[in-house]
Amino acid sequence: MACALAVALLPAAPPPAHAAEDMLSVMQDDNLLVYGSGSQRDRALDIMKTLGVDAVRATVLWQAIAPQRKPRRSTALPSAYPHDNWNRYDDLVRAAQARGIQVYFSVTGPGPGWAHAKARSRANRRTWKPDPKQWGRFMRALGTRYSGRYKDEDGDRGPLPRVDWWGVYNEPNQGGWLTPQSQRVRGVRGYTPMSPVIYRDLLYEGVRALVATEHTNDIILIGETAPLGATRHGERKPIRPAEFIRELFCLDRRLRRYRGRKAKVRKCDRVRRLSVLKRLPRVAFGHHPYTKDLPPTERDPHRDAISIANIKDLPSLLDKVARRTRVINRDMPVYLTEFGYESNPPDPINGVTQVDQAEWLNVGDYIAYRSDRILANTQFQLLDVPPQTRFEPDSRQYWFTYQSGLYTSDGQPKLAAFAYEMPFEARDAGGGTYLFWGQTRFAPNGSPQTVYLQVKDPASGGWSNAATVPVSNAMGYWTQTLSASAGQTWRTVWHGAGGTTTRISREITLK
Repeated sequence: MACALAVALLPAAPPPAHAAEDMLSVMQDDNLLVYGSGSQRDRALDIMKTLGVDAVRATVLWQAIAPQRKPRRSTALPSAYPHDNWNRYDDLVRAAQARGIQVYFSVTGPGPGWAHAKARSRANRRTWKPDPKQWGRFMRALGTRYSGRYKDEDGDRGPLPRVDWWGVYNEPNQGGWLTPQSQRVRGVRGYTPMSPVIYRDLLYEGVRALVATEHTNDIILIGETAPLGATRHGERKPIRPAEFIRELFCLDRRLRRYRGRKAKVRKCDRVRRLSVLKRLPRVAFGHHPYTKDLPPTERDPHRDAISIANIKDLPSLLDKVARRTRVINRDMPVYLTEFGYESNPPDPINGVTQVDQAEWLNVGDYIAYRSDRILANTQFQLLDVPPQTRFEPDSRQYWFTYQSGLYTSDGQPKLAAFAYEMPFEARDAGGGTYLFWGQTRFAPNGSPQTVYLQVKDPASGGWSNAATVPVSNAMGYWTQTLSASAGQTWRTVWHGAGGTTTRISREITLK
Protein backbone atom coordinates (compact mmCIF):
# COMPACT_ATOMS: atom_id res chain seq x y z
CA MET A 1 0.00 0.00 0.00
CA ALA A 2 1.36 3.41 -0.94
CA CYS A 3 2.23 5.71 1.94
CA ALA A 4 -0.31 8.49 2.39
CA LEU A 5 2.32 10.80 3.91
CA ALA A 6 5.58 12.03 2.48
CA VAL A 7 8.21 9.98 4.30
CA ALA A 8 11.74 9.91 2.94
CA LEU A 9 13.64 6.69 3.58
CA LEU A 10 17.23 7.36 4.60
CA PRO A 11 20.06 4.84 4.76
CA ALA A 12 19.75 2.38 7.63
CA ALA A 13 21.20 3.99 10.74
CA PRO A 14 24.16 2.42 12.50
CA PRO A 15 23.60 1.61 16.17
CA PRO A 16 24.01 4.60 18.49
CA ALA A 17 27.61 5.15 19.56
CA HIS A 18 28.62 2.68 22.24
CA ALA A 19 25.39 0.67 21.92
CA ALA A 20 24.94 -2.61 23.81
CA GLU A 21 24.04 -4.73 20.81
CA ASP A 22 24.23 -7.97 22.79
CA MET A 23 22.28 -6.80 25.87
CA LEU A 24 20.50 -9.74 27.50
CA SER A 25 16.83 -9.82 28.51
CA VAL A 26 16.43 -11.12 32.07
CA MET A 27 13.30 -11.60 34.17
CA GLN A 28 12.67 -12.24 37.87
CA ASP A 29 9.56 -13.62 39.53
CA ASP A 30 10.47 -15.54 42.68
CA ASN A 31 6.83 -16.10 43.62
CA LEU A 32 6.40 -18.24 40.51
CA LEU A 33 9.88 -19.60 39.83
CA VAL A 34 11.09 -20.33 43.36
CA TYR A 35 8.15 -20.43 45.75
CA GLY A 36 5.34 -21.53 43.43
CA SER A 37 4.28 -25.04 42.52
CA GLY A 38 6.01 -27.02 39.79
CA SER A 39 3.22 -26.29 37.34
CA GLN A 40 3.34 -22.55 38.15
CA ARG A 41 7.09 -22.53 37.60
CA ASP A 42 6.87 -24.38 34.29
CA ARG A 43 4.02 -22.21 33.03
CA ALA A 44 5.94 -19.04 33.95
CA LEU A 45 9.07 -20.29 32.17
CA ASP A 46 7.03 -21.10 29.07
CA ILE A 47 5.57 -17.58 28.98
CA MET A 48 8.99 -16.03 29.57
CA LYS A 49 10.43 -18.06 26.73
CA THR A 50 7.63 -16.88 24.43
CA LEU A 51 8.34 -13.26 25.39
CA GLY A 52 12.02 -13.70 24.54
CA VAL A 53 13.64 -13.91 27.99
CA ASP A 54 17.29 -15.04 27.84
CA ALA A 55 17.84 -15.62 31.56
CA VAL A 56 15.95 -15.71 34.84
CA ARG A 57 17.13 -14.16 38.08
CA ALA A 58 16.26 -16.21 41.16
CA THR A 59 16.86 -15.19 44.76
CA VAL A 60 18.70 -17.84 46.75
CA LEU A 61 17.82 -16.85 50.29
CA TRP A 62 20.34 -18.09 52.83
CA GLN A 63 17.81 -18.59 55.62
CA ALA A 64 15.49 -20.54 53.28
CA ILE A 65 18.13 -23.24 52.82
CA ALA A 66 19.99 -23.23 56.14
CA PRO A 67 18.64 -25.24 59.10
CA GLN A 68 17.40 -23.37 62.16
CA ARG A 69 20.13 -24.92 64.30
CA LYS A 70 23.77 -24.77 63.35
CA PRO A 71 24.80 -28.10 61.79
CA ARG A 72 27.59 -30.15 63.30
CA ARG A 73 28.96 -30.81 59.83
CA SER A 74 30.86 -28.14 57.94
CA THR A 75 28.42 -25.65 56.44
CA ALA A 76 30.68 -25.49 53.38
CA LEU A 77 29.21 -28.86 52.33
CA PRO A 78 25.85 -29.10 50.53
CA SER A 79 25.01 -32.11 52.67
CA ALA A 80 25.01 -29.93 55.80
CA TYR A 81 21.71 -28.43 54.63
CA PRO A 82 18.37 -30.28 54.50
CA HIS A 83 18.02 -31.98 51.11
CA ASP A 84 14.43 -30.82 50.72
CA ASN A 85 15.50 -27.19 51.01
CA TRP A 86 17.56 -27.52 47.84
CA ASN A 87 14.81 -29.03 45.71
CA ARG A 88 13.13 -25.80 44.56
CA TYR A 89 16.46 -24.55 43.18
CA ASP A 90 17.46 -27.90 41.69
CA ASP A 91 14.11 -28.11 39.90
CA LEU A 92 14.32 -24.53 38.63
CA VAL A 93 17.78 -25.03 37.14
CA ARG A 94 16.67 -28.21 35.37
CA ALA A 95 13.42 -26.69 34.06
CA ALA A 96 15.00 -23.44 32.86
CA GLN A 97 17.95 -25.05 31.15
CA ALA A 98 15.64 -27.54 29.42
CA ARG A 99 14.04 -24.50 27.77
CA GLY A 100 17.33 -22.86 26.84
CA ILE A 101 17.00 -20.20 29.54
CA GLN A 102 20.05 -19.27 31.62
CA VAL A 103 19.77 -19.25 35.42
CA TYR A 104 21.28 -16.46 37.46
CA PHE A 105 21.39 -17.04 41.21
CA SER A 106 21.21 -13.88 43.30
CA VAL A 107 22.52 -15.27 46.58
CA THR A 108 21.67 -13.20 49.63
CA GLY A 109 20.98 -12.95 53.32
CA PRO A 110 19.42 -12.68 55.74
CA GLY A 111 20.78 -15.94 57.04
CA PRO A 112 19.83 -18.18 59.95
CA GLY A 113 19.94 -16.71 63.45
CA TRP A 114 23.13 -18.57 64.32
CA ALA A 115 24.97 -16.79 61.49
CA HIS A 116 24.17 -13.24 62.66
CA ALA A 117 25.39 -11.17 65.60
CA LYS A 118 22.79 -10.27 68.22
CA ALA A 119 21.06 -6.95 67.63
CA ARG A 120 19.68 -4.68 70.32
CA SER A 121 16.63 -3.85 68.24
CA ARG A 122 14.05 -6.48 67.33
CA ALA A 123 13.57 -4.78 63.94
CA ASN A 124 17.22 -5.49 63.08
CA ARG A 125 17.46 -8.99 64.49
CA ARG A 126 17.22 -10.83 61.16
CA THR A 127 19.69 -8.65 59.25
CA TRP A 128 22.25 -7.60 61.86
CA LYS A 129 25.93 -8.19 61.05
CA PRO A 130 25.98 -11.55 59.25
CA ASP A 131 29.10 -13.64 59.88
CA PRO A 132 31.31 -13.34 56.75
CA LYS A 133 32.96 -16.73 57.40
CA GLN A 134 29.61 -18.52 57.61
CA TRP A 135 28.45 -16.64 54.52
CA GLY A 136 31.54 -17.82 52.67
CA ARG A 137 30.86 -21.42 53.69
CA PHE A 138 27.28 -21.16 52.44
CA MET A 139 28.57 -19.80 49.12
CA ARG A 140 31.00 -22.74 48.94
CA ALA A 141 28.12 -25.15 49.41
CA LEU A 142 26.26 -23.47 46.57
CA GLY A 143 29.28 -23.37 44.30
CA THR A 144 29.90 -27.05 44.91
CA ARG A 145 26.29 -28.09 44.39
CA TYR A 146 25.93 -26.23 41.11
CA SER A 147 29.37 -27.02 39.68
CA GLY A 148 27.93 -29.43 37.11
CA ARG A 149 29.43 -32.44 38.86
CA TYR A 150 27.47 -32.68 42.10
CA LYS A 151 25.06 -35.60 42.20
CA ASP A 152 21.57 -34.98 43.52
CA GLU A 153 20.73 -36.85 46.72
CA ASP A 154 17.26 -37.74 45.50
CA GLY A 155 15.41 -37.96 42.18
CA ASP A 156 17.51 -39.69 39.53
CA ARG A 157 20.69 -39.08 41.58
CA GLY A 158 22.34 -37.73 38.46
CA PRO A 159 24.59 -34.66 38.30
CA LEU A 160 22.84 -31.34 38.77
CA PRO A 161 23.20 -28.76 35.96
CA ARG A 162 25.90 -26.13 36.34
CA VAL A 163 25.08 -22.54 37.27
CA ASP A 164 27.53 -19.99 35.91
CA TRP A 165 25.95 -16.64 36.84
CA TRP A 166 25.99 -15.33 40.43
CA GLY A 167 25.10 -12.24 42.42
CA VAL A 168 26.81 -11.71 45.78
CA TYR A 169 24.16 -10.34 48.17
CA ASN A 170 21.09 -8.28 47.31
CA GLU A 171 20.73 -4.55 47.95
CA PRO A 172 23.30 -4.32 50.76
CA ASN A 173 22.62 -0.56 50.86
CA GLN A 174 19.06 -1.22 52.13
CA GLY A 175 18.18 -1.81 55.79
CA GLY A 176 15.68 -4.52 54.91
CA TRP A 177 18.57 -6.72 53.76
CA LEU A 178 21.56 -5.67 55.84
CA THR A 179 22.02 -3.76 59.11
CA PRO A 180 23.40 -1.59 60.48
CA GLN A 181 23.45 0.71 57.50
CA SER A 182 25.14 3.42 59.58
CA GLN A 183 26.18 3.83 63.22
CA ARG A 184 27.64 6.38 65.56
CA VAL A 185 31.27 5.48 66.24
CA ARG A 186 33.39 6.87 69.06
CA GLY A 187 35.88 9.43 67.82
CA VAL A 188 34.05 10.17 64.56
CA ARG A 189 31.51 12.93 64.21
CA GLY A 190 28.00 11.97 63.09
CA TYR A 191 27.06 8.60 61.60
CA THR A 192 29.56 6.34 59.85
CA PRO A 193 28.30 4.14 56.99
CA MET A 194 28.75 0.54 58.17
CA SER A 195 26.91 -1.59 55.60
CA PRO A 196 29.73 -1.02 53.04
CA VAL A 197 32.21 -2.25 55.67
CA ILE A 198 30.16 -5.38 56.37
CA TYR A 199 29.50 -5.97 52.69
CA ARG A 200 33.20 -5.70 51.87
CA ASP A 201 33.88 -8.77 54.02
CA LEU A 202 30.84 -10.62 52.68
CA LEU A 203 31.94 -9.89 49.11
CA TYR A 204 35.48 -11.07 49.76
CA GLU A 205 34.39 -14.34 51.34
CA GLY A 206 31.70 -14.94 48.72
CA VAL A 207 34.06 -14.41 45.80
CA ARG A 208 36.73 -16.61 47.39
CA ALA A 209 34.13 -19.34 47.76
CA LEU A 210 33.17 -19.18 44.09
CA VAL A 211 36.82 -19.20 43.02
CA ALA A 212 37.48 -22.21 45.26
CA THR A 213 34.61 -24.14 43.68
CA GLU A 214 35.81 -23.53 40.11
CA HIS A 215 33.48 -20.67 39.18
CA THR A 216 36.28 -18.21 38.40
CA ASN A 217 35.15 -17.80 34.79
CA ASP A 218 31.46 -17.34 35.63
CA ILE A 219 29.55 -14.06 35.55
CA ILE A 220 29.92 -12.76 39.11
CA LEU A 221 28.01 -9.62 40.04
CA ILE A 222 29.04 -7.40 42.91
CA GLY A 223 27.02 -4.56 44.41
CA GLU A 224 23.45 -5.43 43.40
CA THR A 225 22.64 -1.99 44.80
CA ALA A 226 19.30 -0.22 45.15
CA PRO A 227 19.02 3.15 43.35
CA LEU A 228 17.82 5.54 46.02
CA GLY A 229 18.39 6.25 49.70
CA ALA A 230 17.73 8.52 52.63
CA THR A 231 19.26 11.90 53.42
CA ARG A 232 19.65 11.06 57.10
CA HIS A 233 21.78 8.16 58.24
CA GLY A 234 20.75 5.54 60.76
CA GLU A 235 20.81 1.81 61.46
CA ARG A 236 18.03 1.13 58.95
CA LYS A 237 18.23 4.22 56.73
CA PRO A 238 19.24 3.20 53.19
CA ILE A 239 22.49 4.56 51.77
CA ARG A 240 22.46 5.94 48.25
CA PRO A 241 24.43 3.80 45.80
CA ALA A 242 27.16 6.27 44.83
CA GLU A 243 27.99 6.86 48.50
CA PHE A 244 27.84 3.11 49.15
CA ILE A 245 30.32 2.42 46.34
CA ARG A 246 32.73 5.10 47.53
CA GLU A 247 32.56 3.78 51.09
CA LEU A 248 32.99 0.18 49.94
CA PHE A 249 36.37 1.19 48.55
CA CYS A 250 37.11 3.61 51.43
CA LEU A 251 36.90 6.81 49.41
CA ASP A 252 35.35 10.04 50.64
CA ARG A 253 33.00 12.35 48.73
CA ARG A 254 35.92 13.74 46.74
CA LEU A 255 37.25 10.22 46.03
CA ARG A 256 40.16 10.68 48.40
CA ARG A 257 41.30 7.80 50.59
CA TYR A 258 40.19 7.94 54.20
CA ARG A 259 42.97 8.32 56.74
CA GLY A 260 43.43 8.12 60.48
CA ARG A 261 40.46 7.32 62.70
CA LYS A 262 38.00 7.49 59.79
CA ALA A 263 40.00 4.85 57.94
CA LYS A 264 40.33 2.65 61.02
CA VAL A 265 36.61 2.46 61.83
CA ARG A 266 35.93 1.65 58.18
CA LYS A 267 38.57 -1.12 58.20
CA CYS A 268 40.17 0.44 55.15
CA ASP A 269 43.20 -1.82 55.49
CA ARG A 270 40.98 -4.60 54.11
CA VAL A 271 40.18 -2.86 50.84
CA ARG A 272 43.25 -4.32 49.19
CA ARG A 273 41.75 -7.80 49.65
CA LEU A 274 39.19 -6.88 47.00
CA SER A 275 41.96 -7.17 44.42
CA VAL A 276 40.70 -10.77 44.23
CA LEU A 277 38.12 -9.26 41.86
CA LYS A 278 40.88 -8.77 39.29
CA ARG A 279 41.12 -12.55 39.04
CA LEU A 280 37.58 -12.74 37.69
CA PRO A 281 37.43 -12.20 33.90
CA ARG A 282 33.62 -11.69 33.94
CA VAL A 283 33.11 -9.72 37.14
CA ALA A 284 30.53 -6.96 36.76
CA PHE A 285 28.49 -4.55 38.85
CA GLY A 286 24.81 -5.29 39.44
CA HIS A 287 22.38 -2.43 39.99
CA HIS A 288 18.61 -1.85 40.30
CA PRO A 289 17.89 1.42 38.45
CA TYR A 290 14.27 1.99 39.50
CA THR A 291 12.89 5.52 39.27
CA LYS A 292 9.76 4.58 41.28
CA ASP A 293 7.01 6.85 39.90
CA LEU A 294 9.28 9.17 37.91
CA PRO A 295 9.70 8.74 34.13
CA PRO A 296 12.91 6.93 33.11
CA THR A 297 14.25 10.21 31.72
CA GLU A 298 13.87 12.12 35.02
CA ARG A 299 16.62 11.57 37.57
CA ASP A 300 16.38 11.75 41.33
CA PRO A 301 17.53 15.18 42.55
CA HIS A 302 20.24 13.80 44.85
CA ARG A 303 23.60 13.38 43.12
CA ASP A 304 24.35 10.07 44.89
CA ALA A 305 21.18 8.42 43.59
CA ILE A 306 21.58 6.34 40.42
CA SER A 307 18.50 5.39 38.44
CA ILE A 308 18.04 4.57 34.76
CA ALA A 309 17.82 8.33 34.09
CA ASN A 310 21.48 8.86 35.06
CA ILE A 311 22.75 5.31 34.67
CA LYS A 312 25.82 6.61 32.80
CA ASP A 313 27.08 7.90 36.17
CA LEU A 314 27.59 4.31 37.39
CA PRO A 315 30.30 3.13 34.95
CA SER A 316 31.92 6.55 35.24
CA LEU A 317 32.13 6.20 39.03
CA LEU A 318 33.45 2.65 38.79
CA ASP A 319 36.23 3.81 36.47
CA LYS A 320 37.22 6.55 38.92
CA VAL A 321 37.28 4.00 41.75
CA ALA A 322 39.45 1.71 39.61
CA ARG A 323 41.96 4.51 39.02
CA ARG A 324 42.09 5.52 42.68
CA THR A 325 42.25 2.07 44.28
CA ARG A 326 43.67 -0.30 41.65
CA VAL A 327 41.69 -3.18 43.18
CA ILE A 328 39.19 -3.41 40.32
CA ASN A 329 39.70 -3.13 36.58
CA ARG A 330 38.54 -0.19 34.52
CA ASP A 331 35.67 -0.73 32.09
CA MET A 332 33.81 -3.03 34.48
CA PRO A 333 30.50 -4.02 32.84
CA VAL A 334 27.15 -3.20 34.42
CA TYR A 335 24.15 -5.52 34.67
CA LEU A 336 20.78 -3.97 35.49
CA THR A 337 19.32 -6.71 37.65
CA GLU A 338 15.92 -5.29 38.66
CA PHE A 339 13.78 -2.78 36.81
CA GLY A 340 10.10 -2.10 36.41
CA TYR A 341 7.09 0.07 37.21
CA GLU A 342 3.98 -0.70 39.24
CA SER A 343 0.78 0.04 37.35
CA ASN A 344 -2.63 1.53 38.12
CA PRO A 345 -4.77 -0.44 37.69
CA PRO A 346 -4.51 -2.32 39.87
CA ASP A 347 -2.50 -0.27 42.41
CA PRO A 348 -4.00 3.22 42.97
CA ILE A 349 -1.35 4.09 45.59
CA ASN A 350 1.99 3.40 43.88
CA GLY A 351 1.07 2.67 40.27
CA VAL A 352 1.53 4.68 37.10
CA THR A 353 -0.94 4.31 34.24
CA GLN A 354 -0.67 1.13 32.18
CA VAL A 355 0.14 3.30 29.15
CA ASP A 356 3.04 4.89 31.04
CA GLN A 357 4.21 1.50 32.32
CA ALA A 358 4.44 0.16 28.76
CA GLU A 359 6.19 3.28 27.45
CA TRP A 360 8.61 3.61 30.35
CA LEU A 361 9.75 0.00 30.09
CA ASN A 362 10.62 0.56 26.43
CA VAL A 363 12.37 3.84 27.17
CA GLY A 364 14.34 2.18 29.98
CA ASP A 365 15.49 -0.56 27.61
CA TYR A 366 16.52 2.03 25.04
CA ILE A 367 18.55 4.04 27.58
CA ALA A 368 20.30 0.86 28.69
CA TYR A 369 20.94 -0.15 25.07
CA ARG A 370 22.73 3.12 24.36
CA SER A 371 25.60 2.16 26.69
CA ASP A 372 28.06 -0.54 25.67
CA ARG A 373 28.86 -1.05 29.37
CA ILE A 374 25.38 -2.39 30.13
CA LEU A 375 25.09 -6.07 29.28
CA ALA A 376 21.64 -6.93 30.65
CA ASN A 377 18.35 -5.44 31.79
CA THR A 378 15.97 -7.28 34.12
CA GLN A 379 12.19 -7.04 34.20
CA PHE A 380 10.76 -7.38 37.71
CA GLN A 381 8.36 -9.25 37.42
CA LEU A 382 6.06 -11.43 35.23
CA LEU A 383 2.81 -11.38 37.25
CA ASP A 384 1.47 -8.85 39.74
CA VAL A 385 1.39 -10.04 43.33
CA PRO A 386 -2.14 -10.09 44.81
CA PRO A 387 -2.83 -7.43 47.46
CA GLN A 388 -2.70 -8.18 51.17
CA THR A 389 -6.38 -8.68 51.84
CA ARG A 390 -5.98 -8.69 55.63
CA PHE A 391 -5.65 -4.91 55.43
CA GLU A 392 -8.21 -2.23 54.60
CA PRO A 393 -8.93 -2.22 50.84
CA ASP A 394 -6.95 0.36 48.87
CA SER A 395 -4.84 1.27 51.89
CA ARG A 396 -1.07 1.54 51.57
CA GLN A 397 -0.65 -1.77 53.43
CA TYR A 398 -3.21 -3.46 51.16
CA TRP A 399 -1.10 -2.56 48.10
CA PHE A 400 2.29 -3.11 49.74
CA THR A 401 2.99 -6.02 47.36
CA TYR A 402 4.42 -5.46 43.89
CA GLN A 403 2.21 -4.73 40.89
CA SER A 404 5.08 -4.34 38.43
CA GLY A 405 4.13 -7.43 36.41
CA LEU A 406 3.55 -7.59 32.69
CA TYR A 407 0.37 -9.48 33.54
CA THR A 408 -2.21 -9.02 36.30
CA SER A 409 -2.25 -11.51 39.17
CA ASP A 410 -4.95 -13.52 37.36
CA GLY A 411 -2.88 -13.73 34.18
CA GLN A 412 -4.44 -10.99 32.04
CA PRO A 413 -1.87 -9.20 29.85
CA LYS A 414 -1.28 -5.51 30.45
CA LEU A 415 -0.17 -3.14 27.70
CA ALA A 416 3.33 -3.70 29.09
CA ALA A 417 3.28 -7.35 28.01
CA PHE A 418 2.95 -6.37 24.35
CA ALA A 419 5.48 -3.56 24.72
CA TYR A 420 7.96 -5.91 26.38
CA GLU A 421 7.96 -8.57 23.69
CA MET A 422 8.45 -5.99 20.90
CA PRO A 423 10.10 -2.83 22.27
CA PHE A 424 9.83 0.37 20.22
CA GLU A 425 11.15 3.88 20.78
CA ALA A 426 11.75 7.01 18.66
CA ARG A 427 14.03 10.02 19.20
CA ASP A 428 14.35 13.32 17.34
CA ALA A 429 17.61 13.10 15.37
CA GLY A 430 17.43 16.71 14.07
CA GLY A 431 17.10 18.04 10.58
CA GLY A 432 13.60 16.68 10.13
CA THR A 433 14.66 13.10 10.88
CA TYR A 434 13.94 10.67 13.70
CA LEU A 435 15.90 7.67 14.95
CA PHE A 436 13.62 4.67 15.39
CA TRP A 437 14.79 1.78 17.58
CA GLY A 438 13.31 -1.54 18.51
CA GLN A 439 13.80 -5.21 19.20
CA THR A 440 12.16 -8.45 18.11
CA ARG A 441 12.73 -9.84 21.59
CA PHE A 442 10.29 -12.71 21.09
CA ALA A 443 12.16 -14.13 18.08
CA PRO A 444 14.85 -16.80 18.55
CA ASN A 445 18.29 -15.23 19.01
CA GLY A 446 20.27 -15.14 15.81
CA SER A 447 17.28 -15.65 13.50
CA PRO A 448 16.92 -13.02 10.72
CA GLN A 449 13.67 -11.07 10.98
CA THR A 450 11.87 -8.25 9.20
CA VAL A 451 9.86 -5.45 10.79
CA TYR A 452 7.72 -2.84 9.07
CA LEU A 453 7.73 0.76 10.25
CA GLN A 454 4.27 2.17 9.76
CA VAL A 455 2.89 5.71 9.99
CA LYS A 456 -0.74 6.62 10.66
CA ASP A 457 -2.77 8.76 8.27
CA PRO A 458 -4.37 11.48 10.45
CA ALA A 459 -7.32 11.81 8.09
CA SER A 460 -8.33 8.19 7.58
CA GLY A 461 -6.73 6.61 10.62
CA GLY A 462 -5.21 3.96 8.36
CA TRP A 463 -1.63 2.71 8.53
CA SER A 464 0.92 2.78 5.70
CA ASN A 465 4.29 1.06 5.45
CA ALA A 466 7.04 3.67 5.58
CA ALA A 467 10.05 1.37 5.73
CA THR A 468 10.94 -2.31 5.65
CA VAL A 469 13.70 -2.96 8.18
CA PRO A 470 15.76 -6.17 8.07
CA VAL A 471 16.85 -7.35 11.52
CA SER A 472 20.19 -9.14 11.55
CA ASN A 473 21.38 -8.43 15.11
CA ALA A 474 21.66 -11.66 17.11
CA MET A 475 19.51 -10.27 19.95
CA GLY A 476 16.92 -8.75 17.60
CA TYR A 477 17.89 -5.07 17.98
CA TRP A 478 17.48 -2.69 15.05
CA THR A 479 17.68 1.04 14.29
CA GLN A 480 16.43 3.10 11.36
CA THR A 481 16.58 6.83 10.62
CA LEU A 482 13.66 8.28 8.66
CA SER A 483 12.36 11.65 7.61
CA ALA A 484 9.43 12.31 9.94
CA SER A 485 7.57 15.12 11.71
CA ALA A 486 6.41 15.90 15.21
CA GLY A 487 2.79 14.93 15.70
CA GLN A 488 2.92 11.83 13.50
CA THR A 489 2.00 8.48 15.04
CA TRP A 490 4.18 5.45 14.35
CA ARG A 491 4.31 1.74 15.17
CA THR A 492 6.16 -1.39 14.07
CA VAL A 493 4.61 -4.59 12.76
CA TRP A 494 6.05 -8.10 12.42
CA HIS A 495 4.53 -10.97 10.46
CA GLY A 496 5.30 -14.63 11.01
CA ALA A 497 6.01 -17.12 8.26
CA GLY A 498 3.06 -17.32 5.89
CA GLY A 499 1.38 -14.40 7.62
CA THR A 500 -0.20 -16.69 10.21
CA THR A 501 0.85 -14.56 13.18
CA THR A 502 1.33 -10.81 13.62
CA ARG A 503 2.83 -8.75 16.41
CA ILE A 504 2.33 -5.01 16.75
CA SER A 505 4.33 -2.63 18.93
CA ARG A 506 2.93 0.19 21.01
CA GLU A 507 2.13 3.41 19.14
CA ILE A 508 4.36 6.48 19.45
CA THR A 509 3.31 10.04 18.67
CA LEU A 510 6.47 11.92 17.79
CA LYS A 511 7.40 14.95 19.85
